Amino acid sequence: MRIRIVDAFTDRPFAGNPAGVLLLDAFPEDDRLQRVALEVNHAETAFAHPLPAGGEADWALRWFTPATEVAMCGHATLATAHVLRTTGAHEGPVRFATRSGVLVATPHEDGTVTLDFPTAPLTPVETPAGVAEALGAEPLTVLDTGPNVGDLLVEVADEETVRALTPDHKALGAHSERGVIATARADDPAQGYDFVSRCFFPNVGIDEDPVTGSAHTALAPFWSGRLGRPALTGLQASPRSGLVRTELRGERTLLSGSAVTVIEGELLA
Repeated sequence: MRIRIVDAFTDRPFAGNPAGVLLLDAFPEDDRLQRVALEVNHAETAFAHPLPAGGEADWALRWFTPATEVAMCGHATLATAHVLRTTGAHEGPVRFATRSGVLVATPHEDGTVTLDFPTAPLTPVETPAGVAEALGAEPLTVLDTGPNVGDLLVEVADEETVRALTPDHKALGAHSERGVIATARADDPAQGYDFVSRCFFPNVGIDEDPVTGSAHTALAPFWSGRLGRPALTGLQASPRSGLVRTELRGERTLLSGSAVTVIEGELLA
């Protein structure tokens, strides 16, 4: 069983968000998938296997954190599409059957991949008691991101505030299904990005996720509404950092980025 570690939403190794990718003939029992994801110990490990020709999807795809299976993961989907393209396992756009429906990944000649994901429904909510203290910053706006994403989206004052956050991860876990997305408008769009974010997901075993594709299905409609443009670039300002290009298309959001395979080996157990 071949296992690969792919850095997603970056064009250089040791940046972006690392994901494990395993291409299988079929899914084994859930407990084995979870134990492999715990051993890989990255934010997500993706497991995929081919489906019979003629159906609505080409590959089945599941994602596991070290602690649990998740309903949607952007960076591990991008990483899987990258592996399919670079190994020749699949050519052209690939349709993945997932818990979030059929998701399409389209590779491009320049090596980037575009993901077609459902846009997260945003619902304004009152700031829950304790969120400001747990996050370490006063929220300007708080929104629920719906069942697929499962986070609170919290706008704070500025980019510097986002970068300086040192949240109480345990306390944050009490306020949403997965965690909290903190975001602000970019201080200087001339630097090549329109907004910044950081993502804290203690409820799925990830204190801070390096670059989160699924979060950008909520960030895209939020900032497109604020900035008046469907196409934007987000910088996730984690220590590893990465860029996600977004394009809002109504109920769908396109997420584009690069990926780099950094490790390839054999799973012996």
